[in-house]
Amino acid sequence: MKPIAVLAGKAAVVAVIGLLTGTVSGCSNSNGGSYSSSSQSASTGASPSASGTAGTVAGASSPLGTVLVDGRGRTLYLFEADTSAKSTCTGTCAAAWPPVTVTGMPAVGKGAKADLLGTTGRSGGEKQITYNGHPLYYFGGDLKAGDMNGQGSTAFGAAWYVLDTSGNSVTGKAKQTGGGS
Repeated sequence: MKPIAVLAGKAAVVAVIGLLTGTVSGCSNSNGGSYSSSSQSASTGASPSASGTAGTVAGASSPLGTVLVDGRGRTLYLFEADTSAKSTCTGTCAAAWPPVTVTGMPAVGKGAKADLLGTTGRSGGEKQITYNGHPLYYFGGDLKAGDMNGQGSTAFGAAWYVLDTSGNSVTGKAKQTGGGS
């Protein structure tokens, strides 16, 4: 028998995939164009978990320079609508952009700065990892480590960007790799 958290996680993945394939035609990419739902492909096995995989924040080399990733190499994002350490991404936003949560204290990996790492509370009692005061998120359209398909998206009313190891947004354009918003 699977624990309820695993089943709930799989339900969230299904919801994200439905959200991505059902509403993606209304999203814009950083070039001002739109992604169509026909270009979307997602696998429930490859989607990020909202918790349990992000205990470590590290730096990783990418086409945009050194950016923040979790312990599995999954790209981490900030949401420009978050003007403090408190997340404004809830409901359907959090289904498409899962918050990076942790049960204990986050760990600092190679390239990350310990003094920039922290946590903030979410309404459900979870602890979301922050970096330089920015709540961190995954993008449901990133299918594997190194994907940066959410880069420059303006879904949910503001821009989403990867962060450098100083905790600043990186606003360059990333190559799309199979997902997208």
